[in-house]
Amino acid sequence: MSKYIMAIDAGTTSNRCIIFDKEGNIIASAQKEFAQIYPSPGWVEHDPLEIWESVKSVMQEAQKSCGCTSADIAAIGITNQRETVVVWDKTTGKPVYNAIVWQCRRTSAYCDKLKARGLSQLIQDKTGLVIDPYYSATKLRWILRKVPEAQTLLSEGKLVAGTIDTWLIWKLSGGKTFVTDVSNASRTMLYNIHELCWDKELMELLEVPEGILPEVKPSSCMYGCTDPEITGSAIPISGAAGDQQAALFGQACFSPGDAKNTYGTGSFMLMNTGKTPVVSKNGLLTTIAWMVDGEVKYALEGSVFVAGAVVQWLRDEMGLIKSSAQTEEYAQRVTDTHGCYVVPAFTGLGSPHWDQYARGTIVGLTRGCNKYHIVRAALDSIAYQVSDILNAMYEDSGIKLSSLKVDGGASANNYLMQTQADLINVPVQRPACVESTAIGAAYLAGLAVGYWKDKQEIIQNRKISRTFIPRITETERTGRLKGWNKAVTCALNWAKDE
Repeated sequence: MSKYIMAIDAGTTSNRCIIFDKEGNIIASAQKEFAQIYPSPGWVEHDPLEIWESVKSVMQEAQKSCGCTSADIAAIGITNQRETVVVWDKTTGKPVYNAIVWQCRRTSAYCDKLKARGLSQLIQDKTGLVIDPYYSATKLRWILRKVPEAQTLLSEGKLVAGTIDTWLIWKLSGGKTFVTDVSNASRTMLYNIHELCWDKELMELLEVPEGILPEVKPSSCMYGCTDPEITGSAIPISGAAGDQQAALFGQACFSPGDAKNTYGTGSFMLMNTGKTPVVSKNGLLTTIAWMVDGEVKYALEGSVFVAGAVVQWLRDEMGLIKSSAQTEEYAQRVTDTHGCYVVPAFTGLGSPHWDQYARGTIVGLTRGCNKYHIVRAALDSIAYQVSDILNAMYEDSGIKLSSLKVDGGASANNYLMQTQADLINVPVQRPACVESTAIGAAYLAGLAVGYWKDKQEIIQNRKISRTFIPRITETERTGRLKGWNKAVTCALNWAKDE
């Protein structure tokens, strides 16, 4: 048996490679940011070739840092930013256009037309999703209609498309393996989560030809092997899941009612609902969590579009901080936000509001507000948005949490985690390994090749680093949430032409 499992975490702003051992310890890691492309207001793109080159780079760097060879790697698991679409020429491997990112809002008007046609219920019934530019289908349709090269290649039978997992598996395998997993497929707005297939009716409605889409496979199974010319020797690729589903798996949320929240560029809460999909009445999504050992598990999901991204905004656009870590220090220099609220609806609001026309606001400003108050309010905005989602989950599922498991970069911020516990009135558990997304992909890959025997081994690996206990009064909690709700109403519909 090889010594390690490699996870590739293809994120929204950077790619990482993390190498784990059997106890779930991080042996080596490497990370590399890539360019964010904004061609127009509300549009977000990535260069697929830059993503690929950075993935190769971090794989090599991680292996070099721990001195391991490809022979030491038992398998590779991939987790990825979901909904982002790549379309390419299968004969040359050349993308016809930049990847259109999950955050991109260019298809808002088309989504409005779909709603006006009365398709919301049909799409939710089949996919568990609400009609929104967030998902892959309308982005893919845009490329098919707007890029002449795509139309030419489609007519020649050379065009293929997929999410980032599909693109990376295809590239790693030297163009031999064209697959996606059920969790990523369930985020396209084209996949029937009940019948477990690409839905022909939806593909016809959304003008996406079936032949260009990948084969859908379980989240933990043998997809193929890497091309030895790329990795030195052939390594099994045997795990894949969208980043949030991978984090749910990595946090060992295997039982119905288990929930986790990942604080990344966006923030995503998932609750395992078991073998039965729960239909939301409160703006949440019903999604596939994973398929392992022939069994599909479902989840309820709430999506916050801007979480860690508000910290990047404070640093890069506003110049209020020099590093992400500085936000914790600044937030604790003041005792409150001085009545200030930040609503970071830069690309609209996700669950439970689903307002693609919402835009960012700062409200409640008075002469006494300074940068420390604004930094604190920006961090608070992340916790408020998560609180909104959890309340919706309570209503849909009828399940009250005993604790919330957290992970992702911003979960290292003690101020934010304490605020989160205070607002939701539930203990917040931070694991020793906050790389839940990457370790989830590693576990999925390792189970498929027998590196880990079963889920019980995974549960035994999980260790809690710190638990944050709620410590504010119900009166204070209610008052703060009331102020937040007033602030949100100021952001709604801002960009909509009346």
